Amino acid sequence: MAEAQRLEQDKTREQNWKRWGPYLSERQWGTVREDYSSNGDCWNYLTHDHARSKAYRWGEDGLLGYTDRECRLSFALALWNGKDPILKERLYGLTGPEGNHGEDVKEYYFYLDSTPTHSYMRGLYKYPQNEYPYEWLRTENSQRSRLQDEFELDDTGIFNNNEYFDVFVEYAKNTPDDTLILITIHNRSDKIAPLHVLPTVWNRNTWSWGSNQEGYWPKPEGSVNSQNRYLNKHKSLGNFLFAAEALENSKKTHPAVKSAEWIVTDNETNLKKLYNVENQSQHVKDGFHEYVINGRKTAVNSDRVGTKAAALHYVEVPAKSSVQIKLRLFSENSKNSEIFGSEFDRIFSERKKECKIFYDGIFPSTLTDDEKEISSQAYAGLLWSKQYYHYTIEYWLKGDPAQPTPPQERRDGRNNDWNHLFNRDVISMPDKWEYPWYAVWDLAFHCVAFSAIDIEFAKSQLGLMLREWYMHPNGALPAYEFNFGDVNPPVHAWACWRVYKASGKSGNRDTDFLARVFQKLLMNFTWWVNRKDVSGKHIFSGGFLGLDNIGVFDRSKPLPMGGYLEQADGTAWMGFYCIYMLKIALELAEKFSPIYEDIASKFFEHFINIADAMNHIGGSGLWDEESGFYYDRLKGDHGCIPLKIRSIVGVVPFFSVGILSSESMNKLKGFKKRTDWFLENRKDLASQITFLELSNESTTTERLGMLAIPNKDKIVRVLTYLLSESEFLSEFGIRSLSKFHLENPYVLNFGGEINRVDYVPGESNTPLFGGNSNWRGPIWFPMVFLLIEALQRIDHFYGGTLEVEYPTGSGTKTCVADVADKLSERLVKIFLPNKETGARPCNGGNKRFDSDPNWKNLILFYEYFHGDSGKGLGASHQTGWTGLVATCLQTLGVNRKHGSHSH
Repeated sequence: MAEAQRLEQDKTREQNWKRWGPYLSERQWGTVREDYSSNGDCWNYLTHDHARSKAYRWGEDGLLGYTDRECRLSFALALWNGKDPILKERLYGLTGPEGNHGEDVKEYYFYLDSTPTHSYMRGLYKYPQNEYPYEWLRTENSQRSRLQDEFELDDTGIFNNNEYFDVFVEYAKNTPDDTLILITIHNRSDKIAPLHVLPTVWNRNTWSWGSNQEGYWPKPEGSVNSQNRYLNKHKSLGNFLFAAEALENSKKTHPAVKSAEWIVTDNETNLKKLYNVENQSQHVKDGFHEYVINGRKTAVNSDRVGTKAAALHYVEVPAKSSVQIKLRLFSENSKNSEIFGSEFDRIFSERKKECKIFYDGIFPSTLTDDEKEISSQAYAGLLWSKQYYHYTIEYWLKGDPAQPTPPQERRDGRNNDWNHLFNRDVISMPDKWEYPWYAVWDLAFHCVAFSAIDIEFAKSQLGLMLREWYMHPNGALPAYEFNFGDVNPPVHAWACWRVYKASGKSGNRDTDFLARVFQKLLMNFTWWVNRKDVSGKHIFSGGFLGLDNIGVFDRSKPLPMGGYLEQADGTAWMGFYCIYMLKIALELAEKFSPIYEDIASKFFEHFINIADAMNHIGGSGLWDEESGFYYDRLKGDHGCIPLKIRSIVGVVPFFSVGILSSESMNKLKGFKKRTDWFLENRKDLASQITFLELSNESTTTERLGMLAIPNKDKIVRVLTYLLSESEFLSEFGIRSLSKFHLENPYVLNFGGEINRVDYVPGESNTPLFGGNSNWRGPIWFPMVFLLIEALQRIDHFYGGTLEVEYPTGSGTKTCVADVADKLSERLVKIFLPNKETGARPCNGGNKRFDSDPNWKNLILFYEYFHGDSGKGLGASHQTGWTGLVATCLQTLGVNRKHGSHSH
């Protein structure tokens, strides 16, 4: 397989196939790293309106763009329909303060295809032919309350009468440094439509800051050469040519292309416009905007010299027809006998075919065509969401020698205690517009999904977060740029284990990878234990733990009445962490060195203590025997108050399930000896392990031990809630908060202050954490995925004998592995078209998406989903963890093929 061969060549560094990719952000403006304000107001320091005129300090952005792995030279599309007030160079959206549910992109764009090496990629942007309603979107959303739906671009009616362009951008690599680009513009309306198309290349500005650090190269030399191609000379990248077919041979150009010309400027800030001081360069970043929209000819360099160039095409696209623009970006050293023509078409055809062959080899044959399409677009979104991320805290706090000194207040502000952090890598993002910065717990889930298509990238991403220029010297992992010191669920060890298991068949896995990450995970585990166990009794807090508004209080801030929270999820996450550290230690002890047996014993005993505390400290721990559920407890001078909210917080203890077999135990004599002593001498704690005798086909008996926070009785009791359609079980998965709280809100009156939690299945109705996400009812893929995995492990332990009622009250019992599969099917159902109407639940009843032939096969992978209807909510391109739907489909497909459950 050609793509598999490219992956191998890239792994061995025989060929640098991943040097170029979709590593360009969809939004660099409004980010923390571009914010040099005194008060940390990143949304207003560098706005969308500023972005076309100000050179970015730490990265670049563009429309369905493409760049090298160090973001030295970038390509993206710019468009003008003749009516907009500005060039469409980047996606528009509302800032956090502007949206009634926080920041929100107001565009329609789709990631449709990508191979892991980005040898072929295809994306789509829908561009209106009438004036884009920037101000209408801003004012209408600002007037809406949190209880109202967001006002979307489609709600303005701008796509009515099909008055828009479908702009497809495709990339195909001939060699690692030779990329073919095809832009296909469909006019969906019934009348001819004009369009200015500006395929643009530009250099990231590394020369205006006065820095002599690594990666700050001198200003490149760019000019249109005698062959009518733009030649870019970069000290680090080398010499690259950018060519446009319409400027090479006008006879071969589509008749709809009425004119084409090179325009060139510099990627430098328009100081005069933004700050009313003289420009350092005659030609500046927004020169193309001035040239095309305002007709100012002097805005571009008449000698066609500069660091930013566009092949400006003016096209008139016939009604219901299309036009193609062919481009090529290639190294001066490339040996190309023909730049365009039949060879161009052949390479594109070949790469598209290879992309299909690659995924045909990934997808189980038992998947339906609709399921394969979901997986295909999920993987495409995952791959397109890679981004060059650059952020060095020391330089950011100090400021640059050639720039004004930043306000002194910043030295004591955001991220000031992460001075070691030096990030300059391609990283998988949650969403390149709404969250164009990495989040370490999101990344763990991304890597599990990535492991099916690019195991080397998955391993490298997990290892990257553990490197000394990311991980804090105290062992903390960087959370996200708004607050690197915040606390996310500790899922990194789980992800490392999952990716290790995917790295090969048993006996042929990458134990070197496992050993490397284990050493750093030990540091992070120690940080957790030392910081988050307030009482020293194995009951952990931790803060919001990624679950934003799930609690009755903001769990990341001091409690209004003092005291502290004993968190069911904080404690259970540590049990979960222990389980996977134990698994890794045992694997390394068996496959690598027996020296790991001692540390395995440590994690075994640590887990037992956590499980005991969860279930017994203070009598019943965080378990409430009366209701049969785990709850947070509020502790302080006022005593101890269980916060009886039935939420996903009380389900996290389910995730901590590990299985020990006598076969593996017998291979590790030191670990077995210590474990036997512990079980014999600490009978008070031994009850935390469930043992089962299993007879195999040779009539010998294997003894399995299950390490789990809940015992069998608690598992069944909690599942009664989880599988009840009037509680957690939705048609589309597991809700984050029980529907019980719709009629029975949780209310805590403490010191005269009323705190309340209601079941809210859609967007958030509270301002907690900016109000841009909601954990009080919607369905979140990562949590349901971890639950599904836990059920599979429980079933493996009980050998299919543990049966529960599904759904609760139905009278039908099934094994928990069947429940796991059925939950996976419910998650997948969010994206499947209805067989009769074609409507996908994730579209939320949008008729255009459900029935229009140019929209209905386009899938958006949202951040979370309505607890009752399955409608997509939050960030619209969060393919990272929602891309786990492809992992669910892989398992379902394998189970169908073999007629059994895959664990």
